[in-house]
Amino acid sequence: MNKTILITGATSGIGKACAYQFAANDHRVILTGRRMERLQEIKSALEIQFQAQVYILQFDIRNQQEVESAIASIPYEWSHIDILINNAGLAVGLNKIHEGLIDDWNRMIDTNIKGLLYVTRAISPAMVARKSGHIINIGSIAGKETYPLGNVYCATKYAVDSLSKAMRVELVEFGIKVTQLAPGAVETEFSNVRFKGDDAKAESVYNGYQPLTPEDIADAAYYCANLPEHVNINDMVIMPFAQASTSVFHKVL
Repeated sequence: MNKTILITGATSGIGKACAYQFAANDHRVILTGRRMERLQEIKSALEIQFQAQVYILQFDIRNQQEVESAIASIPYEWSHIDILINNAGLAVGLNKIHEGLIDDWNRMIDTNIKGLLYVTRAISPAMVARKSGHIINIGSIAGKETYPLGNVYCATKYAVDSLSKAMRVELVEFGIKVTQLAPGAVETEFSNVRFKGDDAKAESVYNGYQPLTPEDIADAAYYCANLPEHVNINDMVIMPFAQASTSVFHKVL
């Protein structure tokens, strides 16, 4: 049975890979993000490649009013959202706590925690009313182990870990599954954003070993979303083979 999947942060990386994975398997996808041009490009590509049904929503996940207005604007025929993939997230800066930039902190907190909450609050009541649904939160190994200079980013991902547990406890009686995927190093725009466009620094993060790809995480999301009704993956930590922890890598330079 075809399902409707809403994916936040769908313009690149894991979100985009999830869009392709679900669309390739005949599911309808609602793609959200800030960059309309990218949303339109991905929509066209999915329609041409897979004859997929795609709906796009442009909004900034940090803005509560934009989130609520966008979700409320979804047409009735698209409003039955079976799966919510809370993917939008970022890291900005890499500073010790006493040198941290408040703007960086706010951007991470507003995106990784508050944005996830805004979208979940807007979509989950309909799942509760139907007594069905699945929420997949994209967390991080940084929500399991804190690493030097990761401070606030790690704190936001610990919040995602805790919120995933809370959602699972509070929504299970309504037939709603909650899964957290916690990846290690995935080669996306993540490091470009963290280093604010410094491509050389961003590329160095992935030198000397094979990181995960966005498609690896999309595969995991699809697997979790298509298990029998009586089975749920609560929490999945996914690492590159060369990464043993947040800060231990086997690199061949």
